Amino acid sequence: MGTLLQFVGDWGHALAAVLFAALGIFLFRRREEAVEPRLLVAALLLTSCWALYVSFGGVSKPLSGIGESIRNGAWLITLFVLFRRGPAGRTAPMQAVSAVYAVLAGLLILQTFIDLGWRQIPASSDVQHALVKLSLILRMMAAVGCLLLVHHLYTAWPSRERQGIALLLGALAAMWTYDLNLYTICYFAPGRVSELYALRGLAMALLAPVIALALRRNMADRLQLSRTLTFQSLSLVAVLLYVVVLSALAVLIELIAGPYARVIEIGAVFFSAVTVLALLPSPRFRALWKVQVAKHFFQHRYDYRAEWLRFGETIGRSGADAPPLFVRVAKAVADITDSPAAMLMLRDAAGGLSFEGHWNWDGDLPDAATISAEQAERMEQTGWIFDLAVPGSSSALPDALSASPRAWALAPLIHYDRLVGAILLARPPVDRRLDWEDFDMLRAAGRQAATYISEAQGQKALDDARHFDEFNRRFAFIIHDIKNLVSQLSLLARNAERHADNPDFRADMLLTLKESVGRMNDMLARLSQHNRGRAEEPRALDLRPILDRVADARARHHALAVSGQAPAALADPARVEQILIHLIQNAIDASPPDAPVELRLSADDTGVVVDIVDRGCGMSADFIRRDLFKPFSSSKTGGFGLGAFEARALAQAMGGRIDVESKTGAGTRFTLRLPRAVAGTDDHVREKAA
Repeated sequence: MGTLLQFVGDWGHALAAVLFAALGIFLFRRREEAVEPRLLVAALLLTSCWALYVSFGGVSKPLSGIGESIRNGAWLITLFVLFRRGPAGRTAPMQAVSAVYAVLAGLLILQTFIDLGWRQIPASSDVQHALVKLSLILRMMAAVGCLLLVHHLYTAWPSRERQGIALLLGALAAMWTYDLNLYTICYFAPGRVSELYALRGLAMALLAPVIALALRRNMADRLQLSRTLTFQSLSLVAVLLYVVVLSALAVLIELIAGPYARVIEIGAVFFSAVTVLALLPSPRFRALWKVQVAKHFFQHRYDYRAEWLRFGETIGRSGADAPPLFVRVAKAVADITDSPAAMLMLRDAAGGLSFEGHWNWDGDLPDAATISAEQAERMEQTGWIFDLAVPGSSSALPDALSASPRAWALAPLIHYDRLVGAILLARPPVDRRLDWEDFDMLRAAGRQAATYISEAQGQKALDDARHFDEFNRRFAFIIHDIKNLVSQLSLLARNAERHADNPDFRADMLLTLKESVGRMNDMLARLSQHNRGRAEEPRALDLRPILDRVADARARHHALAVSGQAPAALADPARVEQILIHLIQNAIDASPPDAPVELRLSADDTGVVVDIVDRGCGMSADFIRRDLFKPFSSSKTGGFGLGAFEARALAQAMGGRIDVESKTGAGTRFTLRLPRAVAGTDDHVREKAA
């Protein structure tokens, strides 16, 4: 083991000597006239001489300590000139800095005399032992003073020009930090410092390229460490520091605890290992680490290039296993702020914002509109991002969401000054207030996400238009056939009226045929380009006769029960009948044969209400929200999915609406709400109906 350490120590210092000498010669050949480059050359060459002497003779030789003092003195003089002649010297006070330099110069001189003196005293004497300890203390004090000067020079240097000197100061800080740890451990545990002396040469060899990058012209402007490399490097430094602290603690335990040292060491190592294993996997700990590194090591919180690449990759993900677009949008925005969940709301037909999708947001999902049309209008005009931790900002949300402890920020999605939707972000693991950089990032990401959503909505509308075009072209070819069929059925009706012998059969056949003819003529009127049926204007209408008529027509296929009375509604009878046909047929298709469909007529403060209730298979909330009222989306095999879509459109054209309540396996309730007719017309309507 000793031979290996000797080999590593000798050749490590030799490598450091070669690198520093090459760097000094390269800088000397530039023949700079200024004082600073010449001092840098002297410091580099003196560092090379010190490393070369240690590689030949080892650290125990008399001149190794004196060579180290000369090396430190050369670097201190260089820093003093840089400070005095650089931009920092024009603003910072020089008296305090000069005093520190004077103290350090005295420490180096005193240390040199002590290094020469203790070697002249007989070995193993108390005086020699005391002088060695004093020499170590002086070296630790010198290392601390040098680190303080490096820190002062860095902070005093103008922030806009620090990149040009940061690498050089960082390399010197690393050199003196290593020296401080080396002499601290040597003071408390001299027998355990051989490895650190051996690795010192390799550490110096690693610092030479860093200094070379710092001295290369314009290199500091082009070279910047990425955040990923910084996080990993600092994590590695933290691990090494943890190991060093643990080793120093073990040495102190052995010095203090005596015979109980082994037990205490095992307990300390066990406690430290358990603590590390408990903290490292914690999302909160990792988030806190990232926040602190970004806060103290970078000018900006975000790495905009990396965030934008990740944002585009998340939204643009494709393939069979890719989540829906709305989920990808929510995740992409949430990843920017390290939010663990996000909820996406989109503009609905009423102008408000309704829940559309979420990413990892479980437990308190809304079923209806979440933000009113008035609030959405204000968000569109201002474009503000709401920090929900600020008092009063949660008024933009309904009580169900503003009371949620997870809600943290609300970011609008604006496309060409039009509000497309909004994203509600959950609180990150490390709770904090939003700052200007968060606002800028979320605003830019929101506009990009709004572009993706608008493009997807436009593509969906184009697909629907294509489906409608295909639907129209397909039925244009069968209009002629339907017309012929209507003519044949009309002839059959006339012949049956003259020749049928059975009166009951004749009456039933006539009723069926006449209904079929009427329905086919209505279909022709709607499908033909030259004979467009015009709906009547809404008028006072008693809905009970229409319910009875539609129920009687469908009663031959399925049991229906009609109940209730209501005042007159303001509606178009043709549209009401068409709505009822669609909704009743859907209820019949969903119900088992022995379960009747109920038609309930009533009224409330909102108007006249017709409930179509079945006890069929029911529908999920997700299907109702996403697919029920969308054309060409049907749960029936071979269905076009136009019935509910057309029924809602007809109801809205009369100033009404259709609500749905359903539960899988428990049935469905469709509620048609129509406005009530003007008072005074009910008697006339009933008399006319009678």
